[in-house]
Amino acid sequence: KEHSLMVSMKDIAASCGVSVATVSKALNNHSDISDETKAVIKQKAREMGYHPNFSARALKTNKSYNIGVLYKDDAGSGLTHDYFAWILENFKVTAENNGYDITFLNNSRLRKDRMSYLEHSIYRGMDGVMIAIADYKNPEVIELLQGELPVVTIDYVYNGRISIMSDNVEGMQALLQYAYDKGHRRIAYIHGEESTVTVNRVSTFYQFMEKKGIEVPEEYVREAKYRDSYTAGILTNHLIDLPDPPTCIFYPDDFSAIGGMNVVKNRGLKIPQDISLIGYDGIQIASQIDPPLTTYCQNTVDIGKLAAEKLISLIERPKSTIIGQYTVNGCLVEGNTVLDRQLKQ
Repeated sequence: KEHSLMVSMKDIAASCGVSVATVSKALNNHSDISDETKAVIKQKAREMGYHPNFSARALKTNKSYNIGVLYKDDAGSGLTHDYFAWILENFKVTAENNGYDITFLNNSRLRKDRMSYLEHSIYRGMDGVMIAIADYKNPEVIELLQGELPVVTIDYVYNGRISIMSDNVEGMQALLQYAYDKGHRRIAYIHGEESTVTVNRVSTFYQFMEKKGIEVPEEYVREAKYRDSYTAGILTNHLIDLPDPPTCIFYPDDFSAIGGMNVVKNRGLKIPQDISLIGYDGIQIASQIDPPLTTYCQNTVDIGKLAAEKLISLIERPKSTIIGQYTVNGCLVEGNTVLDRQLKQ
C-alpha cells in the first residue's frame, strides 16, 4: 500500500476483472450496476487504498460536486428551527448520497472581506444553491435568484426557478374543516408575516369561511412573526378579551401556539374546555406538551429530499429538468386542543 494514493480505477478494474466503466459506475452508485457488484468493487477499492481525485473529477466534469445552502433566519432561531432543520437534514442526506457536499453561504455582516451570496457561490465553485430561508427582498438574494447558477427555493415561488412547497392550501383546509366539524364558527387566525406561505394560508382561511357563510370579524385576524411565542401570547390575550371572543384560535406555527397555550393557562382557563387552539408544522414538542397540540404536520422528509433531487437534476440535466412549483402534502395531527362543541351541546 505504499503507493495507495496512486491507485486508479484502471487498477481496480484489473483486480476485479471488470471494465473501467463498470468501476466508475459502481463507485458513483449508478443504478444500472447490481448492488452485489457495487459492494465487491467498493470493497476492493477500500482494500487497495483508492482515493478519488476530486480536483481531476471537477476538471473533467466541469462540476465541483458542492452545493450551497442559503439559510438566513432573521428570527434568530438558526438550525434549532425544527421545520427547516429537518428539511436541511433530508436535503443533506440526499445530496451526499448523490456524491455532493454541502456548504453554507457566508452571511456574516461582521467580516470586512465578505462577498455577496452570488460572489461566494462563484468563488467556491458551487454547482447550485438551495435557498432554505431568506429575506427575498434583499438585493443579494434577488441577485442570486436572477443569476445563472441553478437554484431551488423552499416555500417561496420565484418566476423561472424551481420551488418546493408544502401544500399550505391543503393544510389550512384540513385544519379548518376539522374545527368546523367540531362545531366551531367563531374562528380567529393569528397568521405569520407576509410571504408566499402566509398569502396561501390567509387566502384559504377567508375562502373557507366565505364558502361556509361565516363572516369573520376584522379583529379576529391578527399578524405576528413566525415562531414569535411572546407576540402570539399577547394577541391571544387580546382575542380572549374581546366582547365576543373566538372559540378557536389558529396560529402560524406550533411555537406560537405554545405561547398562546401558556397565556391561556396563566389566566386559569382550560384547553380545550374554555378555548380551542390549533398550531401548524407538527414539530416534535407539539405531541409532548399537555394537552397535545392539534396541528398540521409538514412532510419535511419529502420536502428536503425533493429539493435535493430537483437541484441535482437541474445541475446534471439542465435541458430536461422541468422548472416549476412542486407541492408536498402533510397530514393533520388531531392532538387534544380542540373541543367538540357538538358533544358539549
